[in-house]
Amino acid sequence: MRHIRYLAAAFVSATTLGLSGPADAADAAGSARATSSVTLGALNDGSKTLEITNVTFEITNNFVPGRPQDERLLLRKTAKSKEVVGDEGVEASVTVDAWPLGTDVTAKPLYSLTLEGIDVTTEDSALLVFNRGTEEVEWWSVYKLGTAEPLFDTYIPMLRLSLSREEQTPRYVGFEVPPDDASNAKLREPHVVGVLTYASSEKVIRQLLLTCSDTKRAAELRSFADTVRTLTLEEKGDTVPTPAQTLHLRWSAWYPSPPNPVTAAIPIAADDLDAAHAKLPACMKLQPWSP
Repeated sequence: MRHIRYLAAAFVSATTLGLSGPADAADAAGSARATSSVTLGALNDGSKTLEITNVTFEITNNFVPGRPQDERLLLRKTAKSKEVVGDEGVEASVTVDAWPLGTDVTAKPLYSLTLEGIDVTTEDSALLVFNRGTEEVEWWSVYKLGTAEPLFDTYIPMLRLSLSREEQTPRYVGFEVPPDDASNAKLREPHVVGVLTYASSEKVIRQLLLTCSDTKRAAELRSFADTVRTLTLEEKGDTVPTPAQTLHLRWSAWYPSPPNPVTAAIPIAADDLDAAHAKLPACMKLQPWSP
């Protein structure tokens, strides 16, 4: 909610300075303007509503996966939200429209992608990372920037790493925690803890299903209200170009309960998750996962 109010304040300042313009108006070859807006209303019970639209443009680097190597993309990102001031949660959506740089934005975009969420960012001019947390639970959806194809969802901020110190070879890791009403029936199985994803910008390389033999413990580890999860990377071997890398996935209880942390350690080897050498809590096991 703090994020939404910050955007509202930012828009008021922009309007005062006369920086807004007609929505999607092309004012010269290769240029365009778009409008942001804020509307304060009221319901019959006297409570106030706030509707915000924010439109921003962004240019990618070249070498966007899935596009010609020398091409840059122009992105138009439109975030819309509606909330009852003082209430929890917000109705929000984010749309990304993409064109080759230099294309008239009144032309049909390469793609137009809309998701429920409050924000979207780009990563390495390769990925779109949508912030989907419109309620109390934070989660993200990761898509390919060049084609708008989905890669994975994660309920921990996406972890970026490189396989090599000498040359950047980006890889991305996420951990999906299935809600009780998960659309995939296999993820509603009571032993499931979550799905660990290891991906490049072009594809998902490996997904592993983490389960716990104790269904009560599995439910605790899946809990959004009682459990906090973190994902970190440990690197060893500073004197070698490619250090040994291990993912540490940790669960601990929210305050005021004692943290009682547990950790799963999953090595990365040969550009893959090394499930065979993972160190897991007693009740847990890893197995290959395919949606």
